[in-house]
Amino acid sequence: MLVLGIESSCDESGVALYDTDKGLLAHSLYSQIELHAEYGGVVPELASRDHIKKITPLIKELLASQNLQLSDLDGIAYTAGPGLIGALLVGASIGRSLALGLNIPAVGVHHMEGHLLAPMLEDPQPTPPFIALLVSGGHTMLVEVKSLGNYQILGESLDDAAGEAFDKTAKLLDLGYPGGPVLAALAEKGESGVYTFPRPMTDRPGLDFSFSGLKTFTLTTWQKSAQTDQDKANIARAFQDAVVDTLFIKCKRALQQSNCNTLVIAGGVGANKQLRNKLAALDAKVSFPRLEFCTDNGAMIAYAGAMRLLAGAAEAPVIKPCPRWPIDELSAVEEVG
Repeated sequence: MLVLGIESSCDESGVALYDTDKGLLAHSLYSQIELHAEYGGVVPELASRDHIKKITPLIKELLASQNLQLSDLDGIAYTAGPGLIGALLVGASIGRSLALGLNIPAVGVHHMEGHLLAPMLEDPQPTPPFIALLVSGGHTMLVEVKSLGNYQILGESLDDAAGEAFDKTAKLLDLGYPGGPVLAALAEKGESGVYTFPRPMTDRPGLDFSFSGLKTFTLTTWQKSAQTDQDKANIARAFQDAVVDTLFIKCKRALQQSNCNTLVIAGGVGANKQLRNKLAALDAKVSFPRLEFCTDNGAMIAYAGAMRLLAGAAEAPVIKPCPRWPIDELSAVEEVG
């Protein structure tokens, strides 16, 4: 089965072709970072308009790169949510319209399920059951994955997600946009131990997260410092150390409580070098997607959709994006491929 995947949940237009026999054939991504940089964050209306401009040409180029036609497609997967409603509508409208015109099935994919299954694009694939750390700009959660669609949330952020905390802290330090990667790069120049930040909610039972307080702690620390370039780097290092240690502690706890030995990392913050090194030291089998599949991309949507379509998923031809969609509301799939 040849499936076209379309990702348009926020500020990146991604498309991909996944063949259930041959694997991932090709993928392409257009980022809107430059478009939103002058505003210091994503402007939803601008994001939607840019998706309209970019997705159709990306699909045409992708098919041409593989000497394929629209008529060669057996199914279409698109991000149905969660995300920005306008951006989701663009991908859903294009995906549903193409499927209707080609008389092939289409399936709306949960964005976080796409991230969760991104490591399945690697070889070897992690095998359920496993614990997944979904850590991105909008979500931070620990999920027990028993099978495709059978997910139990073990813990999640009660306020800012880790990626959101990175971005907001970068803004407080006037590091520019997008802030998370810039802060992480600056942290590499910082000295460890100069500042000590709290590891929130690690001194109590449970697997929930809270990162909003670290922003205030960072700002206060910066205001009390001499505000030199090295001070800023040291503070960035202390902030990143606190986030990474917190995630490490909670992942270790989740593995122990679930009596599981496999951890899968997914989401944009999964590209953070320090986090990858720290989690790789766990006494467990740890799986990461390649860096290009940590952030939003069409490949993860194509894969997740292909698995559901292969298992017989069938949906009415209705354009119905879900900007808010809890991952534990997904239906389980008995067989994958």
